[in-house]
Amino acid sequence: MAPKQTKAEKKIAYDEKLCKLLDEYTQILVAAADNVGSKQLQGIRKGLRGDSVVLMGKNTMMKRTVRVHSQNTGNNTILNLIPLLQGNVGLIFTKGDLKEVSEEVAKYKVGAPARVGLVAPIDVVVEPGNTGLDPSQTSFFQVLNIPTKINKGTVEIITPVELIKKGDKVGSSEAALLAKLAIRPFSYGLVIESVYDNGSVFSPEVLDLTEEDLIEKFAVGVSMVMSLSLAISYPTLAAAPHMLINGYKNLLAVAVETEFSFPLADKVKEYLKDPSKFAVAAAPVEAAGAGGSAPAAEKVEEKKEEPAEESDDDLGFGLFD
Repeated sequence: MAPKQTKAEKKIAYDEKLCKLLDEYTQILVAAADNVGSKQLQGIRKGLRGDSVVLMGKNTMMKRTVRVHSQNTGNNTILNLIPLLQGNVGLIFTKGDLKEVSEEVAKYKVGAPARVGLVAPIDVVVEPGNTGLDPSQTSFFQVLNIPTKINKGTVEIITPVELIKKGDKVGSSEAALLAKLAIRPFSYGLVIESVYDNGSVFSPEVLDLTEEDLIEKFAVGVSMVMSLSLAISYPTLAAAPHMLINGYKNLLAVAVETEFSFPLADKVKEYLKDPSKFAVAAAPVEAAGAGGSAPAAEKVEEKKEEPAEESDDDLGFGLFD
C-alpha cells in the first residue's frame, strides 16, 4: 500500500498537474460547481472522458499556479484566467468542440430537495391536485396560506401556489412541505460561466451563435462602417463603391448641363438629343410585360420628363457590372 501523501506533497502534485494541463490545452471552460457532489462530478468526468479533463481546486492554489506558470513560460495570455477564478468554480480542459462539450456538461444535472437556508435558483410552484396527505397535515398548508380542501379523506390543493420565488431563501415550513410532497424542485450541475480560448475570454452565449447570426452581425457592422465613411467622406472598402458611383453621378450631371463631356456622358447626351432611342431600349421590356401593345410615343414622353436621373442610375451601376 502506497504511503499517504502529505499536504505539501498534494499541493506539489496539484501544481504539476495544472501546469501540464495549461501546456497541453488551449481551450478551457470555467464552470460554477455550487451544490455539485463528488458522485455527480464522477459522472461528468466519465461522460467527458476522451478529449476533456475536469479539474477542481481551491481558487488561491489555482491563481498561484497560473501566475507562476506564466512567469516561467512567458505565456501571459493564461493570466486572463485569474479574474475568472471567483467562487466555487472548476476548470474543464478540452480539445473538443466547445459547444458540444458545453452541451454534454449540461446533461449531468440531478434533482435536489429544497433545504432550509438555500437560495432558490428558480421559482417553485406547487400545482393543484391531491397530495395524498391525511387531514391532520393541513397545518402545513395553513401556515403557508395554501388553499386546500378535504377530498376522500386526503388533502387536496385547490389552486396553483407560488411557494418560493427565485432568489429567496428556503424557509423551514416550505422545506418541510416540499419534503412531505416528495417534490425535489431544484436541479444542480456544472454551469459554464466563461470560456477561455487561446487567451480570449468570452461568454458561453457566444457558443450558441449560428453561422447565419455571424453573417447578419457582420453585415450590420459593414453597413455601419459604410454609413459613417460616407458621412465623413473617409474612404473605406465598404464605402468606396458608393463614393465612386456618387462621384460619377456628379460628373454626369455637370456634363449634361455643360459642354464638358467624356465617353460615358456622350452616350447619355445621345439619348437626350434623340429621345426615340429610349423607346428602342424600352421595347424589349414592353414586349415581355405587356405584349408590345403600348405605343412607343407614350414611352418617349415618359422618358423625356426625367432623362438625366434615369440615365444616372442605369449607367452608374452598369459601370461596375
